[in-house]
Amino acid sequence: MSMQKIPFHLGIILDGNRRWAKEKGLPSFEGHRKGLNNVQKIGDYCAKKGIKILTLYTFSTENWKRSKREISYLMKLFAESLGKKNLQELHKKEIKLQIIGQKEKLPQALQERIKEAEKLTKNNKKRILNLAISYGGRIEIIQAVKNIIKKKIPVNKITEELINNNLWTTGLPYPDLIVRTGGVQRLSNFLTWQSAYSEFYFTKKFWPEFTEKDLDKALLDFSLRERRFGK
Repeated sequence: MSMQKIPFHLGIILDGNRRWAKEKGLPSFEGHRKGLNNVQKIGDYCAKKGIKILTLYTFSTENWKRSKREISYLMKLFAESLGKKNLQELHKKEIKLQIIGQKEKLPQALQERIKEAEKLTKNNKKRILNLAISYGGRIEIIQAVKNIIKKKIPVNKITEELINNNLWTTGLPYPDLIVRTGGVQRLSNFLTWQSAYSEFYFTKKFWPEFTEKDLDKALLDFSLRERRFGK
């Protein structure tokens, strides 16, 4: 499929893992595992389509309200996904991996994996993969404000660019398109600052069953839109 426009930065809210599992009569954990397996497949397809930055909403600050058992399982899944084999594969593909969110709230073992992953891939230039873990857009803005106050920057020097450079996505362009799976039509605290002029695409497909063809539909829809930015 030929696309006229491809988003430079794509954000995806991965929603529907548990509902997918429930529909299949499976434990919710299987939905999470199936969803994680889908990340690599869709990530590779995004690269094939020419998307340079991919930001995935995998675990929100609100998700800490879930059961301890489910949270523990998710943290183990995240740690597994950052295992040596997967990291070497990312590095081979020249992908820079960044974890955005409250890293200090994550289990120590996961924090160590994150440090290793970010160190290994920090100089990669081909593409960027942001995984939003323990992420919340409002908390991110609060943290940016705190950073600016600590730097004692004069009020008249505070600009949009300055705030952007103090976010967890520091220095990155804003997302052109945000896709949400699972049939829910809201951002749920994802990229609150960065999404001011993003295009949105919502699909009823649960994340574990979201395919390359579904992404093609989202990209085609995006390519047909006229982005005027208020002009």
